[in-house]
Amino acid sequence: MTSGASGAHRPPTAPGLVPADTTQDVRNRAAGRSRQVAVLPVGSYEQHGPFLPLATDTLVACAIAREIAAAYPVHLLPPVTISCSHEHAAWPGTVSISAVTLHAVVRDIADSLRRSGVEALAVVNGHGGNYVLGNVVQEASARGERLALFPAVEDWETARERAGVRTSLLTDMHAGEIETSVLLHAHPELVRAGHEKADHVADDRRHLLTTGMSAYTDSGVIGRPSLGSAAKGRELLASLTACFAPYFSLLTSDGWPSGGWPSGR
Repeated sequence: MTSGASGAHRPPTAPGLVPADTTQDVRNRAAGRSRQVAVLPVGSYEQHGPFLPLATDTLVACAIAREIAAAYPVHLLPPVTISCSHEHAAWPGTVSISAVTLHAVVRDIADSLRRSGVEALAVVNGHGGNYVLGNVVQEASARGERLALFPAVEDWETARERAGVRTSLLTDMHAGEIETSVLLHAHPELVRAGHEKADHVADDRRHLLTTGMSAYTDSGVIGRPSLGSAAKGRELLASLTACFAPYFSLLTSDGWPSGGWPSGR
């Protein structure tokens, strides 16, 4: 038997991605609350250079969602682990589903939650290419359903500044300072050697949707991972957790209109 078949070189796995709640845990958390909020991490399975795992976006989304669940009375769901990563198709290991499929999956989850008494859903997105998630929330909100997409660009900007991340959000596109920092804090055992010398900047990416990532990077990295640190990762998560407060208040508010928000709000 070869060493590969024996699993001798099997890479490490990240524990704790699936919540361990029982039905009673969910019932207890809902006791005395007029409205429940579920949190759904949505990641991806795509290349992140030679030093971060394919599941990086899922790991980041789960890390954010776990911190939210520790700070707010929410129902933490297991992650959606494969999404819209078509721009990364040039690299081995990347797997995608269509935007139509992701739209349907999230909408079905929200519908199922409402049937079980959970009115509100916050989608925690870890992959910038999941543009369709914005449409899911827009359409649901127009129907009067309680959905939100987190974090917004403004939340990431606030977190970046508070954590001392030096790279701008434009430059820090993929496998850069932010993602490397979060994983160095949350899953350091999954970060492999090489990020210290992997910086690559490509700020002008106007044809990205047409050409894919491979037109802008050979390594798969766009950003400055060399600047990543566990301390920055910890502060990024702490800041994002604080930024979730107005989302929670909005999703549980009494003023949510059944027919959607009026125009001009």
